[in-house]
Amino acid sequence: MRSRMGRKGGMLCVFAALGGFVSPIWAQSGGVCPPKTRVDNVEDKYGKTTVVDPYRWLEDQDSKETRAWIEAQDKCTEAAVGKLPGRNAISKRLSELYHIDAYGLPEERGGRYFFTRRLAGQELAQICMRRGAKGADEVLVDPLPWSADHSASAVVEKVSKDGKFLYYGRREGGQDEVTVHVLDVEAHQDLVDVLPSADYGSVEPTSDHSGIYYAKATPEGPRAYYHAMGTDPAKDKMLFGEKLDKEKELALELSEDGSQVYYLVILGTGSEKTEVYLQDLKNHGPIVPVVNDLNAVFWTAWAGNTLLLQTNWKAPQWHVYAVDPEKPGRENWKEVVPEADIKLDVVTPAGGKLVATYLRNAATELKVYEWEGGSDSYTVPLPGLGTVQVGGRWGSPEIHYAYTSFNYAPTIFSYDVKTKESSVWAKSNVPLNPGDFEVEQIWYKSKDGTKIPMFLFSKKAGKRSAEAPVLLNAYGGFDVNVTPDFEEPAIVWVEHGGILAIPNLRGGGEFGEEWHRTGMLEKKQNVFDDFIAAAQFLIAEKYTRPEKLAIEGASNGGLLVGAAVTQKPELYQAVVCGYPLEDMLRFQKFLEGAYWVAEYGSAENEGQFPYLYAYSPYHHVKAGVKYPAVLFITGDGDTRVAPLHARKMAARLQAATASERPILLLYDTKSGHSGGRPVNKEIDENTDTLSFLFWQLGM
Repeated sequence: MRSRMGRKGGMLCVFAALGGFVSPIWAQSGGVCPPKTRVDNVEDKYGKTTVVDPYRWLEDQDSKETRAWIEAQDKCTEAAVGKLPGRNAISKRLSELYHIDAYGLPEERGGRYFFTRRLAGQELAQICMRRGAKGADEVLVDPLPWSADHSASAVVEKVSKDGKFLYYGRREGGQDEVTVHVLDVEAHQDLVDVLPSADYGSVEPTSDHSGIYYAKATPEGPRAYYHAMGTDPAKDKMLFGEKLDKEKELALELSEDGSQVYYLVILGTGSEKTEVYLQDLKNHGPIVPVVNDLNAVFWTAWAGNTLLLQTNWKAPQWHVYAVDPEKPGRENWKEVVPEADIKLDVVTPAGGKLVATYLRNAATELKVYEWEGGSDSYTVPLPGLGTVQVGGRWGSPEIHYAYTSFNYAPTIFSYDVKTKESSVWAKSNVPLNPGDFEVEQIWYKSKDGTKIPMFLFSKKAGKRSAEAPVLLNAYGGFDVNVTPDFEEPAIVWVEHGGILAIPNLRGGGEFGEEWHRTGMLEKKQNVFDDFIAAAQFLIAEKYTRPEKLAIEGASNGGLLVGAAVTQKPELYQAVVCGYPLEDMLRFQKFLEGAYWVAEYGSAENEGQFPYLYAYSPYHHVKAGVKYPAVLFITGDGDTRVAPLHARKMAARLQAATASERPILLLYDTKSGHSGGRPVNKEIDENTDTLSFLFWQLGM
């Protein structure tokens, strides 16, 4: 399990505006849109510093005044983008790209293959199964009838080791919380056992189907429990985590034979420290620490009944140890994958081997290692610069990996680690010619001279021109990798002459632990400097000009573009800011904000307040500045990053800006961080944003 912050990128939507040009639709709104927002200044004291918050009342999501304000904002957004010319053509092209057969990475258990599948005419993914590699697709869970608006979706939580039971979650809107159900695969019938709605870190059924080990978030902090099948979940026994607070997360997993369980404690975001504990379930042994005294990160997996620790301890580019549960002392650890000169991303134990993905300049390399030593390995060829996700299990030589890139729709390959033979398991037949596009990687210097790589995705053989519209998209945080990915709206953007630019900023994990550390806590400004330098480079090298440059980021990336627009508003004509953090003095007080203190710090800490206050976007909006057009995207279903950030920041920019460019809020009452939205919602949102972009840029 890897701790999550949120959406790391993706072209959610884009806004732009030509300097001096006011759209007729926007002008017609006059002083009505956006509505004037009531100011109710609240003062907070941080040491000797007094900070004024004019829109504290918008933090109350359920008040009548806030709900009326949200409704008025949505009406403004609809008035601005709802009837723009060209919408039908954009929607049609997006529909062609989205409405294809799409498959998720399969999991093989007991000779059966479990996977998600969304057919071309469907709005949501179903959970399906094949009996054998060549079997027909059988639908096990169909969420389409669950809700009239298709806002409820299904996710795979776990499959029993013999493939007889499917443990799946039902998600409402985009929430992190799910209810966990158990399906008897042969009978095609749910059992009576249902784990109630919660944010589950793990769901682990026993081999004999007698119970479920699980970890979930509670108001006090994460806890691990055991549920005996057929009993009341309210009476489930707590196993571990009684003293863990809200700044931690928890995961667990059973060994292949179910005799051992590990507990993985994730401190904050898990980007600085984790702890690992073991318990011998077969002999009812005590919970013993494997590692809890090192300031390093340890990710865990089972290779049969051997525990694997993938860690940056003594290895900034990461390596892997094998641990015998009978002798878990550090003196008995064995290194099975050594540190390389590039970032080790994920290790998957499969077929008695270790399948490792590496990052070379932010693109995936795939290697297979023998069990010990790390010297006997070979590389699996990939189609090009892209991203790979691997799935497999220890007892089967067959692995599956999904490959994707900017112009390469997700394709799942089946690979035998013994014969080294590969074949296509499922392919998305997207209506486009990959040869019409090109991907280039360039390097530029940040403010302090650090060299930063940047992907450029564009039409093939296009000539460089300062008139080209450019979308600059980035993340920069939480040790998260931003790698080449297929995005339907990006295809439409590039097909119409745009360039997608994605720099790999510090704070991410693409180049190892030091790369991450130089973009967190008191060094977070480095991330903003890297992003601003990317914009300046694109302008200086005549890829575009400020009037043609849009920036986009979501979640932590929303913080990034918020900082960029308050620090250098003159560089951009457009900003799209999705599910963002903007008030960095209060983020830790809401939803999962406490987890992120390890990455950002907290204003409640006297030593950390100064640097947070120095860049907090909400606190650096200045009246009379000509800000670019901004679209904020959020919704009530975001139970990870509180939507109050987007509400407050939108209100403050609307009141402050001296330009005639719109500051809009797109607020879906059922959208959230965790996806699960029906396809029509994705198409509608991206139609809105692309229409606005084309209209403002005259494309």
